[in-house]
Amino acid sequence: MTEIMDTTLRDGEQTSGVSFMPHEKLMIARALLQDVRVSRIEVASARVSAGEQEAVRSITRWAASVGKLDRVEVLGFVDRHTSVDWILDAGGRCINLLSKGSLKHCEGQLRKTPEQHIEDILDEVRYALEQGLAVNLYLEDWSNGMKDSPQYVFQMVDALKDSGIRRFMLPDTLGVLNPLTTLEYLREMTARYPDVHFDFHAHNDYDLAVANALAAVIGGARGVHTSINGLGERAGNASLASVQAVLHDQIGAETTVDESRLNEVSRLVEGNSGIAIPPNQPIVGDSVFTQVAGVHADGDNKAGLYMNALMPERFGRKREYALGKNSGKANILKNLEELGLELTPEQTKRVTERIIELGDKKEIVTQDDLPFIVSDVLKHTAAEEHVKLLSYVVTTAAGLKPLASIRLEVNGHTYEEQATGDGQYDAFVRAIRHIYKNRLGRPFPWLANYTVGIPPGGRTDALVQTIITWNWQGRVLRTRGLDADQTEAAIKASIKMLNLIEPEFNETNQPSIK
Repeated sequence: MTEIMDTTLRDGEQTSGVSFMPHEKLMIARALLQDVRVSRIEVASARVSAGEQEAVRSITRWAASVGKLDRVEVLGFVDRHTSVDWILDAGGRCINLLSKGSLKHCEGQLRKTPEQHIEDILDEVRYALEQGLAVNLYLEDWSNGMKDSPQYVFQMVDALKDSGIRRFMLPDTLGVLNPLTTLEYLREMTARYPDVHFDFHAHNDYDLAVANALAAVIGGARGVHTSINGLGERAGNASLASVQAVLHDQIGAETTVDESRLNEVSRLVEGNSGIAIPPNQPIVGDSVFTQVAGVHADGDNKAGLYMNALMPERFGRKREYALGKNSGKANILKNLEELGLELTPEQTKRVTERIIELGDKKEIVTQDDLPFIVSDVLKHTAAEEHVKLLSYVVTTAAGLKPLASIRLEVNGHTYEEQATGDGQYDAFVRAIRHIYKNRLGRPFPWLANYTVGIPPGGRTDALVQTIITWNWQGRVLRTRGLDADQTEAAIKASIKMLNLIEPEFNETNQPSIK
């Protein structure tokens, strides 16, 4: 069984701009231990502040009440027992003691010899054990220690392995390792110390943290450290969700993690940290279970050709088929099937054309938007179009009124007009009114109300819904336009209105074209 120790609440909180409130720390700690069921969590650094100590105290109280206190850990320092006392006062029962894992750090930062540093560590370990604390030991900068001063690393472990330390934790503090060096160094450590429990702590400076965690387990590490969404110093740590999936699928490693809760805890941390999850973040990103190309949906429909072991249901999610300019009929059908909508081939074609039109504007259309598109294209499109907008241009410039130039076809006759207005849409309506009053000699409806919003249920701003209410010969007409652009949505609503009233005119009385 490979242990997953999550350090979101300690190392993850060292992400620039991230600071969890005590109640947020408690919520995340509970989610990690109770829902996701990681092996252990590291929740804070000792001596930071009184507020931090109170946060640790709330977590340890809860953990003790549910029998999980031994799985809560706090980073401490070789500081003449100050950290140990701080952790004890916060109700903690495990210290992750920070020591130096490279000769450069020992001599350059501590200004001590290896022997002096070892003696200080042993004194700290003895005191912690006497107080009833379990002790794990970080060898900070271990990766550079193995690279530049391996004899120092071995001297440290030789002197400390029988002192009562439970786990030796091997950090790639500066993120300098790759999977090959990680594997080499872990095999060297485990071959030399087969009875010692080693954890591996990756950093993501070269975008290799997850790969290095995998290599470490292959090399004999019994535990790996992660953080939710990869939060952490600089480029972050190894992402919990990614490490879990990689260990499970690539080498069949067993952990205690409940994969179905990973997406849930990722969203919890996203909300409390203020750090958005990239849409292409493996496992938890918004887009990672979305097929865009129509050929993929077609292949999935026929034989599951574009699916792998990362089934979204494992992680409490579902597969989606994107709607946009690359959507084919198969994508549309998949989404319609999911919504329980049935369209004829001709209707599907028209809906597809509309989605591609939106995609050409670089807009993303979600499944939640689809019913509104279907309604707009089918229900609110006249069976026979008497009025067609052939082309139009609306312009605006500083110091000048907006100008609209339009080309309109009414029952097969073409009219051109232009007008200025108080806004782009106002200019457009004035141009139409000129055609109807001056060229066709007809009355024109009065605009009574105009509302703009995102369609109810829509998850994106891809679509704007414009609803226009008109007064027409003692009646109220209401038409709706749907588009990515507010002005275009209003224009579509206006053309629909013209098609509603056109059959009421006597087509035999059409004036001649001027």
